Amino acid sequence: MEIIIRGDKIDVTDAMKDYINEKLKKLDKYLEKSEDVRASVVIKIKGHRQTVEITIPLKNFIIRSEETQEDFYAAVDKAIDIMERQIRKNKTKIKAKETKTKYDFNIIDIEEENLEEPETIIKRKTVEVKPMDEDEAILQLELLGHEFYLFRNIATDKEAVVYKRKNGGYGLIEAE
Repeated sequence: MEIIIRGDKIDVTDAMKDYINEKLKKLDKYLEKSEDVRASVVIKIKGHRQTVEITIPLKNFIIRSEETQEDFYAAVDKAIDIMERQIRKNKTKIKAKETKTKYDFNIIDIEEENLEEPETIIKRKTVEVKPMDEDEAILQLELLGHEFYLFRNIATDKEAVVYKRKNGGYGLIEAE
């Protein structure tokens, strides 16, 4: 697994890099062709709290975890544990979907920080909307840990958003 580590407002030491590399190697056993996998790790600091964000784009899915703790090593451990649980929980679903579909997901993230004006957009994301069914969209939503997920519904050939409802379950919004 190729691991790219970068610090956002923090210098990443060799000890930090070694710790992350050692912990991410635990995930190799779950990934086929792990030598072709690229993990991206971003370490952010705000006050005394440190955030570790790990993203692993696979052939058809993106596995992501973000954890904030006062201790860097605790944040890494927690983030890796979350990813390992996600992979184990969804391994059969992921395998079934990988053989069923041939779509790639490319997410381009453009961030602009302007904390002076709270009414301005501070983060923009451009997502390549790929065709998939509703079940696959829900799986992506869960794997990414987001509240909603944008996709093109295969059944209707329209853009749609699947989201988590506050009272449980999922909702679907579809464009006309």
